[in-house]
Amino acid sequence: MIELQDVTHDYGGGALFENVTASLDPGSFHFLTGPSGAGKSTFLKLCYGELRPSRGSVAVGGSDLRAMSRDELAAMRGTIGVVHQDCQFLDHLDVRANVGLPLHATARPVADRDIEDLLSWVGLNAQADALPPTLSGGERQRAALARAVITAPRLLLADEPTGNLDWDMSQRLLSLMIELNRMGTTILIATHDMNLIRTAKSQVSSRVLRIAGRRLQSAGADL
Repeated sequence: MIELQDVTHDYGGGALFENVTASLDPGSFHFLTGPSGAGKSTFLKLCYGELRPSRGSVAVGGSDLRAMSRDELAAMRGTIGVVHQDCQFLDHLDVRANVGLPLHATARPVADRDIEDLLSWVGLNAQADALPPTLSGGERQRAALARAVITAPRLLLADEPTGNLDWDMSQRLLSLMIELNRMGTTILIATHDMNLIRTAKSQVSSRVLRIAGRRLQSAGADL
């Protein structure tokens, strides 16, 4: 699905991480952890081509991102759903319209029934006509998840999706992502929440990776 080979990324003040090699197989479930500033968000951005590595290569579906044209890169991104840490929405559009935006962006037909079903899946039927500023933190995260999966992506990347949520809501969001994984979606979640990781590992086969000391390490089974 995604392969990073000897990847180093440098923002200009020294390498954030270096010589990273990792593979995310189709249908796998991964967590990415590490201290603040270690490069978790950067790792995710490299995976969907928002950033290019300073050295090394990133391949999606066997195709090197560096060799892709702009159109090919856009098509590749259409197979990946991303839940960003800051959950930005168009505040003048209701939740229903915000969730459907990726379909408009890719010129795909928008079926109202599909959007309604997705809002039901994340428990936001009652908020379909609400504007984003009126949503709670948990509702915004669930809306962001619905928007990320509206195109039925093969891979979902989530950057600290439960960072501002209480434990009950964190578990609810995790359950939705585990359900996606059981349907075949590859999942990569960047998080510092060890309780979330432990809870997930009791429910789904998952691998934990840690960025520390500019290296990518396997966290082992002690979590």
